Amino acid sequence: MIAAIRRWAARHTAERRYSPVGVAFHWTMAALITLQLYWGWHVGRLPVGEAKLEGYRLHSELGLLMLVLAALRLSWRVIVPGPENDADKLGWQTQLAYLTHGLFYTCFFALPLSGWAMWSALGDAPPLSLGGVPWPQMPFHDIPIAMQWAILDWAEGIHALLVILLLVMVPLHAGAAIKHHFWDKHDVLIGMLPELQADEPAEAEARRGLRPGGPPPASAPG
Repeated sequence: MIAAIRRWAARHTAERRYSPVGVAFHWTMAALITLQLYWGWHVGRLPVGEAKLEGYRLHSELGLLMLVLAALRLSWRVIVPGPENDADKLGWQTQLAYLTHGLFYTCFFALPLSGWAMWSALGDAPPLSLGGVPWPQMPFHDIPIAMQWAILDWAEGIHALLVILLLVMVPLHAGAAIKHHFWDKHDVLIGMLPELQADEPAEAEARRGLRPGGPPPASAPG
């Protein structure tokens, strides 16, 4: 099955594009992260009460969705590696991009896990669910109260640190993509956009590495 998936995705990666599944994962996660950053800020400004607790419950359940999607996205990336594009040949910029992607994945997993730990350490918090399916709490109920508060404190600190990291990385990531597209004329952003229509011949050639003014392709033997 994995071989069949890779054969299906090969026609996209051969054109220096991400597969439609990879594109869907990217933009779904981007929208979810944006929503979570706003919603966490919004709920934090609410007065203590039922509305605040309900807001945090929704925030936590969206975080669980992010955790599941992150696991699925990482699994897909292992099965179908991304295409090689212009950004893979830029030395230190390429290494910085790899580091940024690693930090994004760290946030995708560590943010919902720390949020789950915070919710579980509250003790009397309402139960969580994902799509109507009950989600268990971490097993903190049988440990001393002081340790529960310590876990809550550590998880809250990690959560806040990762939120700050995301607030720095998201605009840097978006700015780098815009720079690659408009300034450097690289194919990075195009490869991550949905393929809505057939490419113009010049665009298709550009993604295969043929640039206007460059040498013509070698003629087939014969």
